[in-house]
Amino acid sequence: MVSTHALTNRIGLFLALSRTPHGLLDLATPALGALLWLGGFPPLPIILLGLLTAFAGYTAVYALNDLVDIANDRAKMALAGDDDAQGYLDAVGVRHPLAQGLLSLPAGVAWFVFWAALAVVGAYTLNPVCLYLFVGGIGLEVAYCLLLRFSHYRTLLSGLVKTTGGIAAVFAVDPSPSPLFLIALLAWLFCWEIGGQNVPADWHDIQEDRHLGARTVPVIYGPRLSSLIIMVSLSLSLVLSLVVLALAPLKLHWALFVAAGGAGIYLLILPAFDLWRKQTRQEATRLFNRASYYPLAMLAIILISLAA
Repeated sequence: MVSTHALTNRIGLFLALSRTPHGLLDLATPALGALLWLGGFPPLPIILLGLLTAFAGYTAVYALNDLVDIANDRAKMALAGDDDAQGYLDAVGVRHPLAQGLLSLPAGVAWFVFWAALAVVGAYTLNPVCLYLFVGGIGLEVAYCLLLRFSHYRTLLSGLVKTTGGIAAVFAVDPSPSPLFLIALLAWLFCWEIGGQNVPADWHDIQEDRHLGARTVPVIYGPRLSSLIIMVSLSLSLVLSLVVLALAPLKLHWALFVAAGGAGIYLLILPAFDLWRKQTRQEATRLFNRASYYPLAMLAIILISLAA
């Protein structure tokens, strides 16, 4: 019989495989997209099904990343040493349990298949367009992982993957949303992902990636230009956030526009500026961690507006 402690540890390994703490923060993005476009709360069954589907989708995609990247992750961890993940949000718990041999490959595949199947059913029930976006996101994620040693332009694929949740959520509450709003939402989330998530995360792994011959933005362009790319992307994200808020049917009080701008400055621009000045791995990690809370902060602002 498996002890309760052993079972808890094993569940913890599966949650670490899917980077669940980060995945839970990511749930704010589809909630944000849906509430902005709908201008209010959808029916309770849609809320519950949407949250379950989004959680399943993020859980599956993060697990897929480790499944496809298992060989590269093993090589990186061999180079990085024990202190590689200190203070890094994506390493809460155990980082890359598949690569460390703490979970078997069949167990990881089974975990991915379970959550992917749940996401497929939920997405199709909400709107078939949501299913197409999820499947497209899966394909883009696989391509992103496979291009590690071939092209730093793979970062663009990462930007698209992270937009699918927010875009799908809009279609979940309205089958015919405004194309202009969708384009603005996609551009906003795309710039946030590039500047606040993908490039800083690759910066965190820059030494290992150089040894592996990986082609990432920090490896190809170096610290100075990479920090400039981050600053430009996040500045655009800040501006686009206000454009999205202006286009959304949900009308915010001017004070909440100011709060949205303040959240972008504090969570994105200030840590990006620190990274541009110091150009250290620690600052890249700090930016990644702080930017991860940006969708949640924006969701809080929207919820305040709805409650007012």
